[in-house]
Amino acid sequence: MTTANTTGTPALTEGVRAEATVDLAALRDNLAALRARTDGPELMAVVKADAYGHGALQCAREAVAAGAGWLGTATPQEALALRAGGIRPDRARILCWLWTPGGPWAQALRESVDISISGQWALDELLDAVRATGVPARVHLKADTGLGRNGCQPRDWPDLVDNALKAQADGLLRVVGVWSHFAAADEPGHPSIQVQLDSFAQALAFAERSGVDPEVRHLANSPATLLLPQSHYDLVRPGLAMYGLSPVPEVGTPADYGLRPVMSLTARLALVKHVPGGHGVSYGHHYVTPGPTTLGLIPLGYADGIPRHASNTGPVQIGSGRYRVAGRVAMDQFVVDLGGETFEVGEEALLFGPGDRGEPTAEDWARACGTISYEIITRIGGRVPRRYVGGLSQ
Repeated sequence: MTTANTTGTPALTEGVRAEATVDLAALRDNLAALRARTDGPELMAVVKADAYGHGALQCAREAVAAGAGWLGTATPQEALALRAGGIRPDRARILCWLWTPGGPWAQALRESVDISISGQWALDELLDAVRATGVPARVHLKADTGLGRNGCQPRDWPDLVDNALKAQADGLLRVVGVWSHFAAADEPGHPSIQVQLDSFAQALAFAERSGVDPEVRHLANSPATLLLPQSHYDLVRPGLAMYGLSPVPEVGTPADYGLRPVMSLTARLALVKHVPGGHGVSYGHHYVTPGPTTLGLIPLGYADGIPRHASNTGPVQIGSGRYRVAGRVAMDQFVVDLGGETFEVGEEALLFGPGDRGEPTAEDWARACGTISYEIITRIGGRVPRRYVGGLSQ
């Protein structure tokens, strides 16, 4: 049984120590808000990394139910798990872009996974699998326009395009996409943005002059979807923004873009005790109580994804008060100094949520740890059960 706690967030499921609540209605609303900010391109819901920690299959199903025709995955295993979970090709295309030698090319072909190709070695392995299975491939050619990560360098682009078109002429594949990825779209005015826009336009123009007729040309990640309409082309690929967090927190909050954070993380107090002043707390005694106080024990630690860098800084709401981590975050637990307030064992502690009732947000945790909100949500581990509310596809 669940109720609502003092923040309005659904209460913890009875008997659990901690829980991440995933608001699928908020996810749908975020997709609608993102679609409203674009002018016609299709939307790829990026569900890599277990949907940024939210649960890949559940979020993918919800996105498809809400009208997303594309899903984005990094590894082939992620793509194949979605197909195994019942997301069929007639409902959504799935793109997979992070391949290594010896990957499951044949299985991906049989499951109608679109495959990104960044170099000749990958094209060669893919074509071997096509010949072995008799299943033609759907290929997206990826250009390195300046990120310096995955993608084909400009000097190698003509050969890759030419070889892909030869394979297309032989009926082995179809080049259905040309794409790239930004390095600094989250930094408005960064000089690399225009360089990459120009480089992508050049790579695309060469491919099309050579005979590529792509279904989709795509470049825009979350920040570009929000801030760079000239990058939208035929398809945008929101990741973080889909989950209701701002990819440009220095520019705008989630609310500024019509977004609402999808995940809330809550735990139960496992112990409450009074201690004297001068009492060391947690490993290394990096926190010592300044006077008599009350300590609360929260049964989450870095094995659950709570950053060790949150030691002495991470914010937590209990009741109507906000407290912070006292001492080092341990593997399974951390302590908060309640400043003399007394709560019952089992009281709910809200680590982060949407923030509209005063509770900390994932962005607050990111700032406390000197990192980005992407890391906060994606690292919440498998020991923390997910509870899904508000879903169309449930």
